Amino acid sequence: MSSKKHLIAPSVLAADFAKLYDDIIMVNNSEADWFHIDIMDGVFVPNISFGFPVMQAIAKHATKPLDVHLMIVDPDRYLQLCKDSGAAVITVHYEACTHLHRTLAAIKELGCKAGVALNPHTPVSLLEDVIADLDLVCLMSVNPGFGGQKFIQNTYNKVKQLRAMAAGVNDGLLIEIDGGVGVGNAGALLQAGADVLVAGSSVFAAANPTQSIADLKAVDIQLKNI
Repeated sequence: MSSKKHLIAPSVLAADFAKLYDDIIMVNNSEADWFHIDIMDGVFVPNISFGFPVMQAIAKHATKPLDVHLMIVDPDRYLQLCKDSGAAVITVHYEACTHLHRTLAAIKELGCKAGVALNPHTPVSLLEDVIADLDLVCLMSVNPGFGGQKFIQNTYNKVKQLRAMAAGVNDGLLIEIDGGVGVGNAGALLQAGADVLVAGSSVFAAANPTQSIADLKAVDIQLKNI
């Protein structure tokens, strides 16, 4: 078994925007590894979150990398702005990119980690020809656009398929799970091969968000002690 520690990326979309600064400081002081930033355009997904001015404000105070998830059409238009606004990881949707290989190359040329997100209906096999070029794959475990949705069970199968596909080709690939993640399913996701857990409601709606992050971070330790 690998001793590599999984990463926790609290989703700012679930934060209280009226006290966003306080929530940023909370994540800074917690055991979280990344900030997960959802940029939505109301076209690719049926919702609008926040744009780059808010992201820039987050970056000004964040002491941990920004993991930016672009749920937008034609994301190539915004890659440079995304980098300039503080992104360390830029993830685009397979479903939104006509020339995915070119988009991934552009992200890497900016000095960012390149990720691809897959909607629940999109098979992982479609990434076979670019798997070697990826730093991260974000598997949507809910339909994108809204927080607080129910976790889709087929996600476990997709994690296993993706890990098998990456074996020997891109062993350092990070598999990220986004949607409906909490301590109740985190262990099974890690066992299936996940590396990064995005947590929104399970963190920011908790009575003690810092403890919720710590609980998610400790899940694999609990598994080893069973």
